Formats: sequence, C-alpha cells, structure tokens
Amino acid sequence: MELSKIEPFLEGKTILITGATGFLAKIVVEKILRVQSNVKRLFLLLRASDTKSARKRFNDEILQAELFNVLREKIGANNLNSLVEEKVFPIAGDISIEDFGIENSEMKDEMLKEIDIIIHSAATTRFDERYDIAMNINVLGASNVLKFAKRCANVKILVHVSTAYVCGESEGVILEKSFNFGDSNIDIDVEKKVIEDKLKELEAQSLTSKEVTTAMRDLGHQRASLHGWPNTYSFTKAMGEMMLGHLKENLQLVIIRPTIITSTYKEPFPGWIEGVKTLDTFILVYGKGISNVFLSDPNTKPDLIPGDMVVNSILAAIVAHGNNKSYQNHFIYHISSSKINPLKSGDAKLFMFHYFTKNPWIGKNGNKIKVKEITFLSSMDSFQAYISRYYWPLLKVLQLANVLTWYYLLDGTYTNLKRKIDMDIRLSKLYKPYLIFHGSFDDSNTERLRMTMKECKMDDVLNFDPSCINWEDYFTNIHIPGVVKRLA
Repeated sequence: MELSKIEPFLEGKTILITGATGFLAKIVVEKILRVQSNVKRLFLLLRASDTKSARKRFNDEILQAELFNVLREKIGANNLNSLVEEKVFPIAGDISIEDFGIENSEMKDEMLKEIDIIIHSAATTRFDERYDIAMNINVLGASNVLKFAKRCANVKILVHVSTAYVCGESEGVILEKSFNFGDSNIDIDVEKKVIEDKLKELEAQSLTSKEVTTAMRDLGHQRASLHGWPNTYSFTKAMGEMMLGHLKENLQLVIIRPTIITSTYKEPFPGWIEGVKTLDTFILVYGKGISNVFLSDPNTKPDLIPGDMVVNSILAAIVAHGNNKSYQNHFIYHISSSKINPLKSGDAKLFMFHYFTKNPWIGKNGNKIKVKEITFLSSMDSFQAYISRYYWPLLKVLQLANVLTWYYLLDGTYTNLKRKIDMDIRLSKLYKPYLIFHGSFDDSNTERLRMTMKECKMDDVLNFDPSCINWEDYFTNIHIPGVVKRLA
C-alpha cells in the first residue's frame, strides 16, 4: 500500500463507536481527534435517556477525562470544544435493543446513510456477570450491531473488539481462528430459553433483587462450565463472535482479540488507566499490605498489552482492510505480547516488590506500609491449603478472644479477617483462568498487519509492536505509578 492511500483513509469518514464511555473507546476517540481531525463525524453510542443526557455523559465522562489533556493543551480548550461540537455526536442508545432503541428517526436515517466504519467495543467485562445481562450485551448486542451495520448503505467494515480468552482454558498454541456454533454444540435459542425459565422460576419464589442477581450469576457460571468455558464473560464473548461469524454474510468483519489490557504505553501519555482491571486488583491488594500470597504459577507468562496498542491495532486493521484487497477476507487478530516479548509471572512479582519497597503506600494512619515478598501458589488446592493453615486458626483465636475486627485499608474501609479470607479465595477463583494459563497466542495475522504498517511508514503513528516494551521499566515507571495515581 502506498502511504498516500493510508494517510487520508479516515479523512471524511463517518464512524460509529459503541461503548463510548469504556476505557478503549475513549482512547479511540482521543486518537482519532488528535491524528485525523478531518473525519466527517463520530457517532458515539452511549446509554442515556435522551440526546441531552447523552451529551452530558459525553462531556462529563469522556471529554473531561485526563486522557484529553494532551489534545486540549495542543490545540487549546476552545478549539477542542469547537472540534467536538462540529465532529462528535453522542447518541442515546442501547445495543441490547434492535436499532439501539434510537428514537430520533431523523438522526437514525442520517446514521444509516453516512456511516462508513463501525467500531463495536461495548461489552460487559465482569467475569461473573448475571447470565441474562451478559447474554443481552455480549451476544444479542453483537447481533444487533451487525444487523444495524447491514442496513448502513456505505459501511466498509465492522470491527468487533473481543478478547483473546474466548479460547477458554486452552493450552498450547492458540490460533487466530473463528468459532462456529457447529463446533461447540451451542444453541443460542436453548441458552435464551434457559435464562427465561430461570427468571420465571426466581420470580415465583419472591426473592430479593440481591438473591436473584446471585442466582443469575451462578447460572452463568454453570452454563459456561457446561460448555467448556471458565466464566460467563469469556463464554458470552465467544458466543458473540459465533453470532457475528454466522450472520455476517458479505459484510467485512474484523475481530480484535486483545489479551490482558493494561495502562497506556505511550499515547496520549504513559500510564493512563481507568477502572480496576485484572492485574490492577492484585497491585492494589499487594501495595496496600492486604495480601502477599496469590494464586499464580511463577513459570507461566501472563499476556499483557497496553491499551493504546490495542487501539492502534484497531485503526491499523481499518486502514489495511480499507486499502488492500488481500485483506478483504474475514480476519481475526490476537493483540498479545507473550509470543514476541514474553513476561514471566516471577519477574512481575519482583517488579511489584521492588516498586512498593522503594515507594511504600501511605496508610490511613499516615504510616508507610511495608510489603513482604510475594508468595505464589500454583494451584487452587495449594492456595486453599495455605488459607486453612495460616488464616483459619487465627480467625478462631480472634473469635475466642471476642476480637473480631481485622484492620486493613481497601478503598478506605475497615473489614474483618473473615472477609479478607473470603475475598482472597473469591479473587483467586475468579482470576484463575488468567493467573494460571498455559496457552500462548499465535499472532501471525497481527504480525502481517504490523509489517503492512511498517512498509507504509505508519508503524510510528499506529504502533502495536510489544517487542519495544521493557517490562521492568513499564511496570516500575509507567503501569504501577499509573494504577497508584488513578485507581487507588
């Protein structure tokens, strides 16, 4: 591809982005406005009651985010506001409803006529989400986005942001291949009926909303386990991919599968993060002195990828598929690091220990929190044996002494030892598929995409090559400081 064909590709294009208040979508919006402000329009789908509420959510949750400070300083606050007024159109909608429930028919018609590109990043990422909610958003939501895309007169490409962990707990080399309903013996209608029957059963029992939520979360885990997935999130994301592959017909579909997403590596500045993600939970728990014992195999290779690299891969895929006929086929991209720049769990724990030893957390009482070296236990059996050996006897002593409060700082609250034990076990069960993962992600398609960007001299603008990451520097100078500053 010639450079002249790449640079103007987004120029004059109308782009729809779902899940606009999410971590990745915000980075997409900022990147586009910063490097290609000559887009025609950005339609941002947000959950809101009306257009006015959608605009308010955009201003409060997106535009005012620290993420936009670089762009604000670069062009000035007034110019940024003018750019947004001209180019950005927040739309009140819900992907779980056909046509997103958009009530403004005039606006919907404009979208259907104008949209060239759709980036679908809306999802519920909670691992133990209620099954009905996860089904509506991650599966039926994906179907609704595809149906809308098919009605768009000029749509060139639909980019669906998935997760590499749709593979479940697979081992060995995991290929960039699609999932099919026939290969998995999954029937969406059966799953919908299971949900419907369960909700009727729960309604008949007159349960509290909390009890219903617990039951529906348990149902999600049961159905995921039945079909071979470790949690509701990866299961429903896999079904979402199946729906898209089954229904896409001639629509050009690209599926982006990132691994464990972390803070920005470089753009618009290093270390920006929002919302506690998989790795960050353990950084916070460890830094605050809550626990130094975690479920993990020190010999495994956690697959991390910075958020801005994921976004660059999305834009690179759009550029490549829009300019090169050899990219017209259905492609799946693993956006990962473990193949070309692996990080060992054992190294990650040393980075955490060294960081918090040199930069101790200051507790609520004003004292420095001294961290201990991290202990990794490589199976749930060994983890629960550790809990039984060290924590349960202490809890019994406290009960006998009638001293039930165990102080530690987490989100500025007090809690007791029992809650600590329950939390340790729950977190370990929840994150086990990612903490003890023995697969590696093939990224042949992604490497081809990287080479294409390099050939047309776009690899600086759209860098998603993890080989440039020095993990020690990234952990100690970028990611952990970002987590401490923005998530604590």
